[in-house]
Amino acid sequence: MNNLSLIRGGQVLDIRSEKLEPMDILIKDQRIVDLIRPGTSTNDNTRLIDATGKMLIPGLVNAHTHGHGSLGKGMGDKWSLELLLNAAPWLNGGYTLQDKSLAARLNAAEMVLKGTTAAYDLFVEFPQPTIEGLQAVASGYQAVGMRSVVAAMMSDQSFYQAIPGLMDALPENNVDYARSIRPANYQASLDTCRRLLHDWPFDRLISKLALAPTVPLHCSDPFIIGCRDLAEEFDSSIHMHLAESKTQAVSAIERYGKTLTAHIDELGLLSPRFTAAHFVWPDEDDILRMADHGCSVAHNPGSNLRLGSGIAPARAFIENGLTLGIGTDGSSCSDNQNMFEAMRTAAFVSRVASPDYTTWLGASEALDLATRGSAAVLGYDTEMGQLKPGYLADIVFLDLANINFVPLNNAINQLVLCEDSSAVESVMIGGKLVLKNRQFTTFDYDALVEEARIAAQRLSETNADRRALGNELESAVGLFCIGLTQQHYHVQRHLDAKTFL
Repeated sequence: MNNLSLIRGGQVLDIRSEKLEPMDILIKDQRIVDLIRPGTSTNDNTRLIDATGKMLIPGLVNAHTHGHGSLGKGMGDKWSLELLLNAAPWLNGGYTLQDKSLAARLNAAEMVLKGTTAAYDLFVEFPQPTIEGLQAVASGYQAVGMRSVVAAMMSDQSFYQAIPGLMDALPENNVDYARSIRPANYQASLDTCRRLLHDWPFDRLISKLALAPTVPLHCSDPFIIGCRDLAEEFDSSIHMHLAESKTQAVSAIERYGKTLTAHIDELGLLSPRFTAAHFVWPDEDDILRMADHGCSVAHNPGSNLRLGSGIAPARAFIENGLTLGIGTDGSSCSDNQNMFEAMRTAAFVSRVASPDYTTWLGASEALDLATRGSAAVLGYDTEMGQLKPGYLADIVFLDLANINFVPLNNAINQLVLCEDSSAVESVMIGGKLVLKNRQFTTFDYDALVEEARIAAQRLSETNADRRALGNELESAVGLFCIGLTQQHYHVQRHLDAKTFL
């Protein structure tokens, strides 16, 4: 059987050399066999795919998302990270097994439409992860045709327990509700993850399972150690939100007498399999610790701005040798799954961190981070993120007649600084066109839209009481955390408001 395909007539972008050249791409099964000059003769049985007028780039790779957030778009406005966590019981509550699959499919559909072919998804189930739920999430991504690393996001302490002094600061009539939000015992979560890791039924090129103890403050030390040991046993990855907000950074000093990074380092969590999400508030020693252990960072600049968390020192990560990828975060806390927007935001936010333009992220750097860098975060650094022989045929077709590329002066600059995903015409994953002429080939998009509408209405009704209780707590939580952020911390990741007076 002939499994050869040839993408003919396109312009192939080499990100590292910054060259855009007419090249044909020969594919066998899921992988690129060769890049050849146009006009090369082929076997008569080779399937031809016309890419005339298209720029061909590697599929973008999302280093950090939350699939459960896809049903929660637009649910909050002036939310800090802590107010988002206060809203989590009603944002993420009441999901059925079908809802979990739906959320993953919806998340994947948006990413594919916007040129992303693989993602690291930290999916939460409360009060603990389940075998059926996480398999439904992986199946949801597979139904769309997208690759995923599905990480069980879990904790054994609630948000209200995690921030020292917060529970005592809540209004007396709301304390019972806050105390009722209790995750499962950590051993139950670890037991479920062990069974999943042992019997994960998916091809690892399609979907892998990882562990996501959500935030150090939300996880007891025995739980963190248990995750460390389980990951070592099964050679699995660990993805954790680390030093995301100043509230977390200040709380760590109060609880541990040291930074969050120093604390988890003492617990032996840092290793080449560890990824820190956000990592906005590290100090120099934290960055060096991460670098010494060969860790990765998932940089989420849009979410960091959206939640007011601050500006992560991306240049310092690169200079110290950390593997760095770019993510969108979830749609309930960063509003969309647009990696083009995430790249542009990463480039732009680096420019308000310093007037020294030599330290800014350039367009080619941002694009490299969103492809090759993010692929490394997912553990696929030798499989995806580049268009070269031996790599998976995960390819995005961009219409060069789209206004974002007219006139075409500099392909990489315009990809990062102009493109908004509207030029994405087709998307190939593993040699298969899962999006062709902006139409999905793997599932019924109209049916997905209707399913999401019905589910959102039902979840809104199901979570109405939780939402009311969360809204009652919002002011107390917000004011308490503002107080914490007024405390001195030895690094600064917020712009000084006095600068604008």
